[in-house]
Amino acid sequence: MTQRHNKHGVDPVLRSRARRRALQAVYAMQLSGADVAGIIAQFAHEQAKEQADLAYFEDLVRGVGGRYRELDAALQPFLDRAIDEVDPIERAMLRIATYELQHRIDVPYRVVIDEALKTVKRFGSEHGHTYVNGVLDQAAAAWRAPEVGAPRSR
Repeated sequence: MTQRHNKHGVDPVLRSRARRRALQAVYAMQLSGADVAGIIAQFAHEQAKEQADLAYFEDLVRGVGGRYRELDAALQPFLDRAIDEVDPIERAMLRIATYELQHRIDVPYRVVIDEALKTVKRFGSEHGHTYVNGVLDQAAAAWRAPEVGAPRSR
């Protein structure tokens, strides 16, 4: 398998797979209440079958799993309902994207939003991506204002 790295030395395909797995892991944590280490162990064997950025997967799962309250509080001003009323897949993706926007500033905000939308389109409800897009657009404008306001380079 040929790896394609972007200008940051990251293979975007492996990162996308890591995000998809992280969505499944965070969703499972939300439903079962399992701890982070248990969920990572549960998903580890699947990582071996489908090549993904394992370090990034673990960072996302640990980052979200250890910060539910912080992430939910940060998201709340951009939601039109309580976080517990958001569809579970969309909630998991919003938490992951919030973690990335706030704690992984090495990842451009457009990449975070794009990946969140692609993932929710694949796993979420029919129009879930529209809701996620609206929330993340507002959040990115607030949390990454200099980056959002910067002119796009070509």
